[in-house]
Amino acid sequence: MSFPSDDHDWLPLFPLNTVLFPGGVLPLKVFETRYIDMVRECMKLERPFGVVRIKSGREVGTAAVPDAVGCLAHIEQWDMPELGLLMLQTNGGQRFRILETRVLADQRIEARVALIPDDEDAPISPELRACARALKLVIDDISEAANSGPEGGTGFSPFPKDLLLNSTCWVANRWCEILPISTLARQKLLELQDAHSRLAIVHQYLQQHGILDRAQEH
Repeated sequence: MSFPSDDHDWLPLFPLNTVLFPGGVLPLKVFETRYIDMVRECMKLERPFGVVRIKSGREVGTAAVPDAVGCLAHIEQWDMPELGLLMLQTNGGQRFRILETRVLADQRIEARVALIPDDEDAPISPELRACARALKLVIDDISEAANSGPEGGTGFSPFPKDLLLNSTCWVANRWCEILPISTLARQKLLELQDAHSRLAIVHQYLQQHGILDRAQEH
């Protein structure tokens, strides 16, 4: 399936030094005029834009070269605290594969893309359930930190409100977002077509780094 479904428009891309996964939460601080214009257009048309990892180049200036696989970003909340600064909260939607790109005069990139089918989901297999227990502990720790501090903290958590801790896809994707790994490694995990394999790789990493030890104590 291609997106958009007709020929009147292309998908606007936001190249970043990060990787967005389906179901993820991505806050963005937008200050470049070209991307403020892009976001305004997306909000006007009630459509997503595509978040893609930068393969080569930079976030600012001349158009960067994106990786071939990205993720749709749906705008959930926005605020403009001052002129020329747009604060967004976006949620990750479906993955896509870039078919072709074009660079506009202001160095924004647009693409024709094919949507990638969602991973087949299933309850987490018994040998990988420690990943879910460990993730719940991490979420609790981060949520507590977000709501603590002298002024009550920021209140922001990088996780969705609904915790799908029995979902192989959801648990694998949330770990892939927060593991201290390179963006290239994160990108390779995004491109995997099997959620169980993605979670198995995460499990191996957590086991090697002793992160599952705490979960096994609970």
